[in-house]
Amino acid sequence: MPASLAPAQLAYHVPDPASAARELAAPFGWGPFFLLEHIPLVRCLYRGAAASFDHSSAYGQAGDVMIELITQHDDNPSPLRDLFAAHERGLHHVACFVDDLAAALAERRAQGFAIALEAATANGTAFAMVDTSRELGHMLELYERAKLAPFYALVRTRAWLGRPRSGPHAPALTPRSASHQDGDVHTWR
Repeated sequence: MPASLAPAQLAYHVPDPASAARELAAPFGWGPFFLLEHIPLVRCLYRGAAASFDHSSAYGQAGDVMIELITQHDDNPSPLRDLFAAHERGLHHVACFVDDLAAALAERRAQGFAIALEAATANGTAFAMVDTSRELGHMLELYERAKLAPFYALVRTRAWLGRPRSGPHAPALTPRSASHQDGDVHTWR
């Protein structure tokens, strides 16, 4: 029997994550948001072929669930463009932690699901998007808890407050040289 997938994050495609964060924080009580621009990837496969995926995301919290506001900076083929044009908004994916990403992807493939994206960030965090759009109306993003649990904890506890936290659970991010805070949107690179 497949392992149960519990949602940890809801990710909405938006044209501009910073603007959307400012717009959505007050009416829904979400945030503060932390903006990561042009997230660097060291590996990226779109439906099995080498690809680029230039994207930015703002991350905030809504109760126990992380909210991601994501955009793509070009129109290259990608999981985002599979579901949304650049100007459109909507639920793109639900993210879930798995114990073993390779095993989870093998399980999804055996179930007949296509893997829309396999990628790794510059700090070594591997993630994948499973195309469940026909079944669920959105994709599933999978990644291993060990790599991202500290990031989730930082967002959940609002520990950054404009400055990176030090210690073993600090994110592999540095403030921009011209760092700014715009309301409840903190920009990081």
